[in-house]
Amino acid sequence: MIKYLGSKLRLLPRIVSLTQALPDVNTVVDLFSGTSRVGHALKGAGYRVLANDHNAYAVTLGRCLVQADAEDVLADAERLVLELQALPPRPGYFTEQFCEKARFFKPDNGARIDAIRERIATLSLAPELEAVLLTSLMLAADRVDSTTGVHMAYLKKWAPRAHNDLVMKVPAILPRAQAGKGEAHMLDAEAAAGLVGDLAYLDPPYNQHKYLGNYHIWETLVRWDKPDVYGMVNKRIDCKVRRSDFNSKPRIRAALARTIDAVACPRLLVSFNNEGHVRPDEMIALLRRRGVVTVFSKEVSRYVGARIGIHSPTGDRVGQVSHLKAHELLFLVTPEPPPPALLAQATTLEF
Repeated sequence: MIKYLGSKLRLLPRIVSLTQALPDVNTVVDLFSGTSRVGHALKGAGYRVLANDHNAYAVTLGRCLVQADAEDVLADAERLVLELQALPPRPGYFTEQFCEKARFFKPDNGARIDAIRERIATLSLAPELEAVLLTSLMLAADRVDSTTGVHMAYLKKWAPRAHNDLVMKVPAILPRAQAGKGEAHMLDAEAAAGLVGDLAYLDPPYNQHKYLGNYHIWETLVRWDKPDVYGMVNKRIDCKVRRSDFNSKPRIRAALARTIDAVACPRLLVSFNNEGHVRPDEMIALLRRRGVVTVFSKEVSRYVGARIGIHSPTGDRVGQVSHLKAHELLFLVTPEPPPPALLAQATTLEF
């Protein structure tokens, strides 16, 4: 899975176990699917997952990891990955923008990415198979980048992994879930809230950091629209205009309220962080309109930028980070109080 802010890797066991503890859940709607790490885990646990995101790279990941089934695409994917890996390097737009003008990748790997992406564009593949190949390419590129994990900057010195050769591998495509075939949608959250399921999983942005800007290279790699760019890191020009109320401190509460009210599922599981734009008590107040709210908490290390520290433009350390730990919170909303076994795991908030 690609390096990703807000990844729920450490929460996956709890998310899956909470879902399994609820009766009569077959379909889970994931409104902010991101890398589809959660959707992939739920599919592996047998649930039908309806993934949704408004960024093209995230929809592609969802189409590969949630919608595509191994019995339908795996054989073709294995054959095509070998063919694409064998292509000779051919520098183009990607190499120019992200290897020469900005130093995210070594040029030899950029030329491999260019050649592979151009070839995928000519194959006219079915959407699910194309998504598998694009996911393979994203994952391969992520393994040889020279960043701290986001595309807002690249390292002054090459990361050791950047010297490795780009190698494509077939992603972890699962067989069809016992509960039925999954789907990947590209809707805004409020519209996606109308997707029908038994449980809605919401993992909205916590703060002002926009996923499009943080992962603009993946958006360009998937769309392959070769857009005009700006700034030191060659962001897509549409990063200036594509905005979300969920990244706005003044507007996120209203956006959350509209989305929560629109959810068509009888149960909700909401993931948020105690350092987000919405305080835990505010989140509880928003969710209580839908039912009984039970909270679960896990202490985690803060994002990598906090651990690196505060520096001046010249690279000198100029301040101290106040704290290195945060709390990932899961808010479970059910029409009736959850089973006693779940209540025993609940958290009393003290933030």
